[in-house]
Amino acid sequence: MSKIAFVFPGQGAQAVGMGKDVYDSVPASRAIFEQADEALGFSVSDIIFNGPDELLKQTANTQPALLTVSVALLEALEGRGLKPDYVAGHSLGEYSALVAAGVLSFADAVRTVRARGEFMEQAVPGGQGAMAAVLGAERETLAALCAVVSAGGNAVELANVNCPGQIVVSGTSAGVQSVVERGKEEAGAKRVIPLEVSGPFHSSLMKPAAEKLGVVLEGVSMGDAAVPVIANVTASQVTEASDIRRLLVEQVYSPVLWEDSIRYLIGQGVDHFVEIGSGTVLAGLIKKIDKNVRVTSINSAAAIEALN
Repeated sequence: MSKIAFVFPGQGAQAVGMGKDVYDSVPASRAIFEQADEALGFSVSDIIFNGPDELLKQTANTQPALLTVSVALLEALEGRGLKPDYVAGHSLGEYSALVAAGVLSFADAVRTVRARGEFMEQAVPGGQGAMAAVLGAERETLAALCAVVSAGGNAVELANVNCPGQIVVSGTSAGVQSVVERGKEEAGAKRVIPLEVSGPFHSSLMKPAAEKLGVVLEGVSMGDAAVPVIANVTASQVTEASDIRRLLVEQVYSPVLWEDSIRYLIGQGVDHFVEIGSGTVLAGLIKKIDKNVRVTSINSAAAIEALN
């Protein structure tokens, strides 16, 4: 039997002006933007719609902005007949998935990811951490290179296992630079591309941020998931609030097992993925994992209208 998974994008999918059409045309979506502004105590909507880009790209703004747009689009989808059997999100997108599954209220989620973004920015002084996308390398070979570099005193780890041939590494600036320099010869990479990011996300250097986030999450009300959530950390389903809370803390310093998560979902019978949020990043990754599955990107009011 055909099954549907709702999937939600993370950092990198943002664009100034995202979500403006559903804000303008769907009252329930507009209410989400208004709720975000009220919960945060400033107009994240203004940053989303008007930028400037540099302000939107600041992690502490990007995270609540993307969550807000995803949930606004989710609200606009209500009544269109699509119901998920599973939900998942890429890094930050996991919080959108948790709202969709009824684990977190939107107001709590948007405040939490604002704090998460601040903690991640503060965890490592500027210039001391970095990330790079490694294209064309096998996971095991790249992990072995990272282990060798880390053993030399410059920590670098797998951060995002996105799809076959696309893995992001994260760690100290020196460690990532070593992978940039040695990736082709020692890991079989076709290209290694340094990323413009504000910190070494999803690496052990983020543990200070995870500890602070854990304190915040202890004060946030969570319910069990109404539909199974596929956790980034384990690439398997989770429904109990206590497990979700623990995994959200671990997620900050653990690799995002996106390819594994999608393969798990396909193994559970999912053959239709609905990407809800800005852009089409996840659609591209999913098609590289399995070109036979159906992927629908819901990133605008027009995309929702096209469902009818």
